[in-house]
Amino acid sequence: MLGQGLNQLQKALNAKADSIQREFIAVSDRLNVLTRKVIESEGEEKAKFVAEQDELRERRGTIAEDVNVWRDRAKEVMAQPGEDALRAYLSELADWSKDDEAVQAAIKHVLFILDATEEELAALSRPEVETKPLTPAGRLIDRARKEYDLRGNDPAPRHRAAAEFANRSGAAQDLEAIAEIEEAIYDYDKIVREVALLTLIQLHRFRALRLADLDAAFTSVERLTRINHPNVVGSLVAILENSRMGYASKPGVDEPVEENNGRLRVAALRRIIEWHTPEARRAVEACQLDRGSQVSYLARRALETFPGEWKGPIRGTGILG
Repeated sequence: MLGQGLNQLQKALNAKADSIQREFIAVSDRLNVLTRKVIESEGEEKAKFVAEQDELRERRGTIAEDVNVWRDRAKEVMAQPGEDALRAYLSELADWSKDDEAVQAAIKHVLFILDATEEELAALSRPEVETKPLTPAGRLIDRARKEYDLRGNDPAPRHRAAAEFANRSGAAQDLEAIAEIEEAIYDYDKIVREVALLTLIQLHRFRALRLADLDAAFTSVERLTRINHPNVVGSLVAILENSRMGYASKPGVDEPVEENNGRLRVAALRRIIEWHTPEARRAVEACQLDRGSQVSYLARRALETFPGEWKGPIRGTGILG
């Protein structure tokens, strides 16, 4: 029973670290925007963006330290040598987490278990009836926690699981499932985070390539541009290469109007340039004579600005931790 209480406390501490990490990701997203602005601006405006970059990099470093501190605190929960040491550590945790209701509740639960009578422990140990069945997204996340193949060193099964989930009939239109997968990329378990992120990439790739609603498809492209994982490059390249027609809303027009997906392709191209990988360069080279004037202009401009070999991301484009 104590072990279950400590597991719950550890999850609450990791959840706090996850919430701080989301701030880290938000700062990183802003830095990615600033990287583009610095490249495109000059003079005083460029100096302003550079100053903001420096400030945010310092802030990001502080946030990263906070994430590591709370991860370490979560690990220490299971490392206390005895009850006295555990009680002392719980007291410290209570002081450190006064603003976090979930952590405070988990601490109180562990203390209750430590002080509980046999009758109270027996009541706690009675199994609860599971009333809420797992959703398809929930089953995928549960598999990522438990299945040997998905938890091994070989990433291929995780890639397959992500692709299989995204290719399920209607999966890419299931916004609740997408939201559930999105939430799982902040899970305390590293394997769950990886499976969720790979699945999220596949879902938004499908939406960007297939949806007739170009506004919704563009939202998926934007989400892909904010994912800092190298596996996203292939999806962005696929979007860039897929010129197609769809429907989009226009100001002052009641009905959606037919137009091409040039806006999506430009957004994908900008991010591809920032990734700066050999695959990215090949995709950019292929667009120099593209029918889309903005696509061809950006491609030529990128190759003029970066004429050498592309060996990796421009500063500010990192890998999601």
